[in-house]
Amino acid sequence: MGSFSIWHWMIVLLVVMLLFGTGKVSNLMGDFAKGIKAFKKNMAEDDTDASMEASAQKPAVPLSAPPPAAGATTAQNTTTTAAHHG
Repeated sequence: MGSFSIWHWMIVLLVVMLLFGTGKVSNLMGDFAKGIKAFKKNMAEDDTDASMEASAQKPAVPLSAPPPAAGATTAQNTTTTAAHHG
């Protein structure tokens, strides 16, 4: 009772063929194969993109610091404001 014999699988295949017909089964298998090929192609493209990004040069100019928060004041802003008012 653990595994099915070849005759069990032949009967299952026969029932599937009778229910769906040979055209639908062959179309389904063709679509399945196309899906696998597309998946492999996309995985290969992702690997190529990742290797290209890793080998690309990093920017020579360092990134600037983020702007200060809206409520924060800097020493430059304080001296500029003092100069305008005084």
